[in-house]
Amino acid sequence: MQLPLFRQRHFNRLVLGVLISGIACVLGGMNASANPSQSTNGPSANTAKAKQTVLIVGDSLSAEYGLPRGTGWVQLMDKQAVQEKISVQLINASISGDTTSGGVSRLPALLQLHQPHIVVIELGGNDALRGLSMSMTQNNLSNMAQASKKSGAKVLLVAMQVPPNYGDNYRKQMDAVYLKVAKESGSQLNQQFLKGVADDADPLKWFQADKIHPNEAAQSVMMRNIWPQLKSMLRAP
Repeated sequence: MQLPLFRQRHFNRLVLGVLISGIACVLGGMNASANPSQSTNGPSANTAKAKQTVLIVGDSLSAEYGLPRGTGWVQLMDKQAVQEKISVQLINASISGDTTSGGVSRLPALLQLHQPHIVVIELGGNDALRGLSMSMTQNNLSNMAQASKKSGAKVLLVAMQVPPNYGDNYRKQMDAVYLKVAKESGSQLNQQFLKGVADDADPLKWFQADKIHPNEAAQSVMMRNIWPQLKSMLRAP
């Protein structure tokens, strides 16, 4: 059916207007894509804060041994980061009973898989409990620190404390191992991990029935002993 002439002209003007509006929208979208900084829909991708990855390689002290799931110090630290609105991904690769030998053998695959910004090494306690060679422990820790640094990650080395019955001399040797590895590898050292737990006047209140593994109440203390130092490493360039 043919429209009357005046209606045909009105119809043509409507079609032309729609076409012009459509072209304007397309061009506007292209300009917005080419200049994202001018968009009013939110910050550009360049200003978005990247989430840093922290890899924890430890033993039962970090693997929630004997604890309800989600109550270990690593999990508490994850919650603390969320509360403080700090963008970080914590990957807990800790295994109960692990030694520095186990850690040094597992680390290369973990570094390749997760490509962490920071590696927390919490190992050495089981070496001492098993009476393993002090020099071997030192070499393993050194190799782990060097491998992590070579991958581009910063390293936080967590010093282990031995039970008092091992004697003051053995304790000093263990302390010297961590100090030497941290100094030679350029790693940060945390010597406060069990402060307020292992050195409490009544330490048994902080430990499970085996008198070796910290209990649930101790986890928040352990987390607070590490979190400020790790947080400063996350903020550092």
